Amino acid sequence: MIYSVELLGQKLPSGPQVLTFFSDADDTEQPYGLYLPKNYDASKKYPLVMMLHGAGSNHRLALRRVFGKSNAEGETDAEATRYFPVWDDVDFIVASPYARGTAGYQGIPEEDVYNVLEDVKKRFSINENRVYLTGLSMGGGGTLWLGLTRPDIWAAVAAVCPAPPEGTFELASNALNFPVHFFHGDADPVVPVAGTQKWVSHLQDIGVEVSYKEFVDVKHDSWVSAYDNQFIFEWFSPAVRVPYPDRVTFVSKQYKYNKAFWIRFDEIEYGKLAEIEARFVKENAVEAKTKHLNAYTVTLAGHPKFRKGSDVSFKIDGEELTVKGDSIVSFSKINNVWSVVKPHEAVGIRKVKGAEGPIYDAFSSRHVYVYGTSDNPSEDEVKRRRGIAEQAADWSHYRGEFLGRVMFFPRVLSDKEVRPSDLENANLILFGNKENNALVARHADKLPVHLKTSDKEHGLLYVFPIGKHYVAVSSGLPWWTGVEDVGFPFVPVTHRKLSGFKDLIFFKNSAKNILADGYFTPDWRLTEEMQTILSGSGVITITR
Repeated sequence: MIYSVELLGQKLPSGPQVLTFFSDADDTEQPYGLYLPKNYDASKKYPLVMMLHGAGSNHRLALRRVFGKSNAEGETDAEATRYFPVWDDVDFIVASPYARGTAGYQGIPEEDVYNVLEDVKKRFSINENRVYLTGLSMGGGGTLWLGLTRPDIWAAVAAVCPAPPEGTFELASNALNFPVHFFHGDADPVVPVAGTQKWVSHLQDIGVEVSYKEFVDVKHDSWVSAYDNQFIFEWFSPAVRVPYPDRVTFVSKQYKYNKAFWIRFDEIEYGKLAEIEARFVKENAVEAKTKHLNAYTVTLAGHPKFRKGSDVSFKIDGEELTVKGDSIVSFSKINNVWSVVKPHEAVGIRKVKGAEGPIYDAFSSRHVYVYGTSDNPSEDEVKRRRGIAEQAADWSHYRGEFLGRVMFFPRVLSDKEVRPSDLENANLILFGNKENNALVARHADKLPVHLKTSDKEHGLLYVFPIGKHYVAVSSGLPWWTGVEDVGFPFVPVTHRKLSGFKDLIFFKNSAKNILADGYFTPDWRLTEEMQTILSGSGVITITR
């Protein structure tokens, strides 16, 4: 008897459930909630909603919330997490990443969201022009961050009582290619409604399609009203992404987020927010206005107003250029004059995508923590060094019932245990210096600065690209020395300041007493100011 593959293959049930994806960040299976509509048909393209949970919540509760299913009367979140209630079917697939728990939506959790998106697209038939993003509170802030840093993915975004991370507001104009909806309670004591009102007003002023629902006498739980009766699916339904829009407005100051639709940033003016507004004014004719942008590339293949083989005219900041029919064209500005160049390639060590810093970027993807043993330390000293590295790797410190743990489990190794696969595939967080850590010694001539081994009063932490990955070198006192455990503990005190660091910090006795902090230049060199401070300290050797 012959059976079809489809009949033999195990099918997932319809309705709410939990799946996992394999995370390369720490070699773990990470969960996400999934809703599969009844009578799922793989031959049909389905819209997808990505739902981001708030602080103290999880993927299972988030799946309930987006369908308007709040806790039963008197029920705790822990109790509500244990089951999925019955709800009406919608013709959408819904995914809700766990994203490590309560850790915001930058770094590893941000990577998780995109891993979930890719996992769902591999498993199911998704209409890539109908992918939507929503979230509440911390997840509402994540919705704005992810939506605005990679605006060519989403057909629409909806943020509920959002608490966006620093730097999100300056990206507002990236929403010009999709509609945005906000919800907020006017009596919210946790995330003040004034922040959302400011967002709505600004987006309206710059021409974004924005709508807003403010709930009277509602506190922080505005998601109960926002997602009531599965309203969000009704709002998302008509929105369709245009993959090749005539007009692209895009701003970014990070190469990590260097692409929107048919525009890619290749060189951003150092330390500035680069901007472009580019549009097809007619077939094979593009006009662009830029600011703080020194090089960029356009990829025109697939655009309905591009005709392959015919000349394409470009007008950039008033300069007129003609290109003979190429679908991929790169431009560079030298001495304030734009010209067509070969596809952009960084020469030498340069700040580029994947090698731009700051320090937190080394912690935002796969990495291992490495302590030094090359100076043959005593057993007690090895234990002390390993303890520092383990403290740095302990993202899963318990933070109480509400916040729980960050479910991230990186490895801790001695410099003798690091394998070639680690060097090839991971960022290295190196503790010690060239005299006691073999990996610091291996790259000593390439690294820009070294702290003297004999110094016991200072701490130095910096990030630097080596090959395809980063090393972050922590010499002397660890970077969390003297940091107080105050404020809302999204992450353990060890990591509380990491996301705010630049490319280098140098301090004395306590990380609260910073002597120097700053960014390396575009070619990964110390600025004159940092050189002066570090060379004058008497404990730093500058090698580059």
